[in-house]
Amino acid sequence: MSRKNKGERRLRDENYLERCPLRPEHIPWSTDENGIVTLDIENKGIMNRIAQKLFKKPKVTHIHLDEIGSFVWPMIDGNRTIAEMGEPLEEHFGEKAKPTYERLAQFFKILESYGFVEWKNETQ
Repeated sequence: MSRKNKGERRLRDENYLERCPLRPEHIPWSTDENGIVTLDIENKGIMNRIAQKLFKKPKVTHIHLDEIGSFVWPMIDGNRTIAEMGEPLEEHFGEKAKPTYERLAQFFKILESYGFVEWKNETQ
């Protein structure tokens, strides 16, 4: 990767870290006794209905976040930027959280790709 591309990528990641994520209201979630967050995703649509009838697929898929994702999920409130979540994450997990901001950016990109997070500036 050229030096220019690295600089552009860093700038995009920095801007991404300034976004304020929101948990979608239509996604129920719970926390177990170990603090692990589970998202309950309803499988909607005609193809899912067919799969549920023919192949006994579940109506609800349970997504279990890992330890770090479970720590971050409750902080998603539309008031904190992704960058502001880094300090409490580092305080709680120490070296295990490193590289903190790259990890947070990747986590939110994955959540976004599945529609598990919304953005304050896009919804308001």
